Amino acid sequence: MKKYHWFLIFLFLIVWVWAAINPVFPSDWLLENYLVFLFVPIILIVGYYFKLSKLSYTLITLFLILHVIGSHYTYEHVPFGYTLQDWFSESRNMYDRLVHFLCGFLLFYPIREIFMRLAKVKGLWAYILPIDMLGSFSLIYEIIEWQAAKRVDPAAGLAFLGSQGDIWDAQKDMFLALIGACIAALIIFVINMIYKKDFWQDMKSSLRISKDDHELGEEELKRMMH
Repeated sequence: MKKYHWFLIFLFLIVWVWAAINPVFPSDWLLENYLVFLFVPIILIVGYYFKLSKLSYTLITLFLILHVIGSHYTYEHVPFGYTLQDWFSESRNMYDRLVHFLCGFLLFYPIREIFMRLAKVKGLWAYILPIDMLGSFSLIYEIIEWQAAKRVDPAAGLAFLGSQGDIWDAQKDMFLALIGACIAALIIFVINMIYKKDFWQDMKSSLRISKDDHELGEEELKRMMH
């Protein structure tokens, strides 16, 4: 790893250690960090074989830092969330809304980079598929929250859900993640349109059907059986 990668790891560890010391609700801190315990090692191990850009790792680190800050206070009691509550004249702490939005906004580019480099996605699909992926990820996370909240202490479950009495909390969180992803996609789209010389050619070729294309489904099954 390069010095910058070590810097990101060190920065995250500093914030994580701070968040782990005397969290407001220890049971919720543990629930929030199960995904950190799972995904951070995966990112580090996979990075040994498939290294992303510095930009992608920076965006991922920023998102993880925001998440562990939420785990320290519990999402519904983060001080900055009350500031957002005042700004938007809302009746609830808005930190979790911010993090769901930034989940889509910050993670769009890393996921796009993975799609483009591994799956060789290009053109229009390099914008649509990462948005779909983030929408699916947001949905899966809401399901995890629901199942976890059913199986733990009720107080910890409510803190983990962070719905704050809003019956549409899950839907709003998923919507904000999609909005964040769409805004990131638009920014990258404009940047590529300005600076990439073959931008429109790349967009057209991503929608062009190749000459050796054929139907799948029952036709593909026939080909496999002969």
